[in-house]
Amino acid sequence: MTPTQRLNRFIAKYTPEVAATGRAVLKKMRARMPGAYEMVYDNYNALVVGFSPTERPSDAIFSVIFFPRWISICFIFGAYLDDPTNILQGAGKQVRTLRLAAASDLDGPAVRALVDQALEDAGPSILKKGRRKLEVRAVLKKQRPRRPPARLKS
Repeated sequence: MTPTQRLNRFIAKYTPEVAATGRAVLKKMRARMPGAYEMVYDNYNALVVGFSPTERPSDAIFSVIFFPRWISICFIFGAYLDDPTNILQGAGKQVRTLRLAAASDLDGPAVRALVDQALEDAGPSILKKGRRKLEVRAVLKKQRPRRPPARLKS
């Protein structure tokens, strides 16, 4: 199976709504970074697709994270970004996240400004066309359910 086929299989574990939002977010991120290395980790808690200018995970700039009920974008160096509208979540020394209601959230001026800032530090290679590479880096056998539990009717 190709890495793309494997990624599609991982995404198919999610509800149709989450899967569709996640695919749309990936499409928009790929359009912004056509030269990125994409590293896929099907982890215990979530499916993570990291975007990096190199094959080194430590150089990653963003991650798109699939959770059972939503999609988040992770700014790996988000603590260093100018966030005047305070839309980024997290209080750690480095990482900040943003929960997306829809892929169109990436088009908002505040989010675009944050993505632009992060890309400035990544270097021009991530923006060049034709270099994109997708690699599945890890798949854990033990995982939390990818779909939320069904709600009980009262």
